[in-house]
Amino acid sequence: MIANARMYAIDAVTAAYWRTLLNWVIARAGVDCEVIDYPPPQPLATLWTRADLGCAFMCGYPLMHAAPLPVVLAAMRPSPERYRHQCVYWTDLIVRADSTLRTAADALGTRLAYTTEDSQSGYQAPRRFFAPFAGSPSVPLFASMVGPLITPRNVVRAVLDGDAEVGPLDSYAHDLMRRHQPELTAQLRTIATTARTPIPPLVAAAGTPTDTVSRLRDALGAVSAADELSSVRDALLIEGFTWVDAANYQVLIDAAHEADRLGYPRLA
Repeated sequence: MIANARMYAIDAVTAAYWRTLLNWVIARAGVDCEVIDYPPPQPLATLWTRADLGCAFMCGYPLMHAAPLPVVLAAMRPSPERYRHQCVYWTDLIVRADSTLRTAADALGTRLAYTTEDSQSGYQAPRRFFAPFAGSPSVPLFASMVGPLITPRNVVRAVLDGDAEVGPLDSYAHDLMRRHQPELTAQLRTIATTARTPIPPLVAAAGTPTDTVSRLRDALGAVSAADELSSVRDALLIEGFTWVDAANYQVLIDAAHEADRLGYPRLA
């Protein structure tokens, strides 16, 4: 099997810490699994459909559209205080620090960046957030959409380079950037945040043997108390992992349907 943390490997430093953590989990679980590199722009959708997927982060929105449904192993509890020890996250709507935009309403009529249409944090969360502003599906809220930009880092770059005025940024990825790239995030300001939703889980392919799933879940559950992972947890801003039910992610589909009902079927 293979393991990967591409979704939250925001740079080479965090990628190395994720590799250390995943290798520890694999060794603890005693399963035959290899941590692989899978850098952008390789499509995450292809990774998520691999039959040998053993342990990888998967966005909750495409998870709930997947058939067959991958096995949800666990979700992380980010350590910053604003997560309240819960397996949640949200989207920070970011602008340049020197931008004149102050509120979400100010962002209407500007250029909005996005990652991919199947991303919860990079597309679906802001779509639901802006849906109440929609007056008519034929009248766009924004001057233009900038994307698909694939990664949160590219969204940040688009905002800082002036290609877009506003961009959606996964809150946990944002916190990792604050920790490891403070010179970058110091140039940003958050003007609004979307609703809290379940954070992307670690998953295995559908059909993964029950014993393997149990071993991986137990190993992930042991991360929080492992003294040898103290520096890794600190660098990755996590407390540990908690088992979660795939059904928890249905709220993402419900929110998308609500955006549809409000007359905003796509970011535009």
